[in-house]
Amino acid sequence: MQTLELTLPAPADLGIELLGVPEGSPVELDLRLEAVMEGVLVTGTAEADLEGECSRCLEPIEDTVRVDLQELFVYDDPGHVRRGDDQDDDVSRLEDDLIDLEPLLRDAVVLALPFQPLCRDDCPGLCVECGARLADDPEHGHEAPIDPRWAALSDLELS
Repeated sequence: MQTLELTLPAPADLGIELLGVPEGSPVELDLRLEAVMEGVLVTGTAEADLEGECSRCLEPIEDTVRVDLQELFVYDDPGHVRRGDDQDDDVSRLEDDLIDLEPLLRDAVVLALPFQPLCRDDCPGLCVECGARLADDPEHGHEAPIDPRWAALSDLELS
C-alpha cells in the first residue's frame, strides 16, 4: 500500500458549462494505492476551487468541491486477446504500469456539481421584462400591461 498527497494543475474543461474548475488551478489529491489480485485499487479524495456563474442571476460564484475517488485499475493481461466490440470499455486499465486519473477525476467532479448552480438558495433571478437583478431591488415591479383590445379606451378623456 502506498499513500500519496499531490497537488496537480487542473485539466481543461473540468466541470459543466456554468460551473467548473479553472484550467491550471491546483487540485489537491489525497490518494491510497493498494495492490490487489486484479490490479491497483485507487481510493482517496480530490479538492479544488470552483468558478462559475449563477444560473438565475448570472452573478459570479466561487466555491470549493471535495469528491471521493475509488477505482480499480486492472492489469493489462498480455495473454488476453481483445476483440473489438467484446472489450469492456467500463474497465480502467493500467497502461504500461501507469494510472490515468483524469477520467476518474472528471467523472467524480462533474457528478458532484449541481445541474443549475445558484449564488444562494433563495436567488430570485432576473426580471423577465427588463433584466434587472431582483436581489438588488426586491420591490422591483412593472405596471400591468394593458390588453391591446382595450388600449384605445385609454385615449378617451373623461370630463
